[in-house]
Amino acid sequence: MVKLILPIELAAEIEPHLPSDTQFVRVDSDGNFDGDASDAEVYLNGFKLKPTTLHKVLAAAPGIRWQQTPSAGVNHILTPIFLQHDIILTNGAGVHAIPISEFVLTLILYHAKQLRQLQAAHDQRSWRKSWLVLPELANSTVLILGTGNIGQAIAARTKAFGARVWGGRRRPEPLPNFDKIVGTDEWHALLPEVDYVVVATPLTPETKGLIDEKVLRSLPSHAYLINVGRGAVVDESALTKALTEGWIAGAGLDTVSIEPLPPESSLWSLPNLFITPHTSAISPALKGRIANLFLDNLERYRAGQPLQNIVNKQAGY
Repeated sequence: MVKLILPIELAAEIEPHLPSDTQFVRVDSDGNFDGDASDAEVYLNGFKLKPTTLHKVLAAAPGIRWQQTPSAGVNHILTPIFLQHDIILTNGAGVHAIPISEFVLTLILYHAKQLRQLQAAHDQRSWRKSWLVLPELANSTVLILGTGNIGQAIAARTKAFGARVWGGRRRPEPLPNFDKIVGTDEWHALLPEVDYVVVATPLTPETKGLIDEKVLRSLPSHAYLINVGRGAVVDESALTKALTEGWIAGAGLDTVSIEPLPPESSLWSLPNLFITPHTSAISPALKGRIANLFLDNLERYRAGQPLQNIVNKQAGY
């Protein structure tokens, strides 16, 4: 008999499909249970897991052997307390690829087709077209930093528009829809030729502050930066300077270092910065994908088979 801990926000998607010989307790976002979790060995955490909640669950259920998170990033889980436990950690890699890649394409088109300026002209009831120059994605160059499930889905969609697609990853290898993939530091040499930079990397000690002043100064002045990874991958002070002084044309951030972004943050006032509240992964299909991945892994776990999406806790992804 396997006992599970399920988050309240996903329980309805999962409970009807559980094997009859499993037991479960539900847990809310603050770590409060609706039953006894002391003998649970599997933990599916909820969205936006707080360290305090994680630690409360670990204390209440010392026998947890496997934890699955719906997020792709796991930097918020790899706390010193978590790392003291011998727990297999699996993530949600792949379940967010479709909505996030569509969102990236939206941001690229938003910038290329000057939708902000066109909306302003509409609001002013202006038919003046002399200022319009709307770049095409065809023959533009998109550099994607992070070529996992999300990066590959972004590549497929931008390639369909006729763009050149380059990728940067720790261990370069050929992948579909990428014209070129280079290693950890080699992508710096490509920056002067890039029109769009898309950040889709996990947050690790190596990627924190990856997009710094040197990177931003290396880009052409018409370049546009998009971050759908983690906020701390971008040096926001350097980005503010780059946008204010015109080193690059603009940026779209779906994630920032401090979330929620405080109303008094100076980032809100930059006219060439478009901020969205970490919404790129939200989709009506998301909960179903998370449930299907968990249920498949649960079947593997019970059968003693290798799990999908095992996280390398030392590497951080």
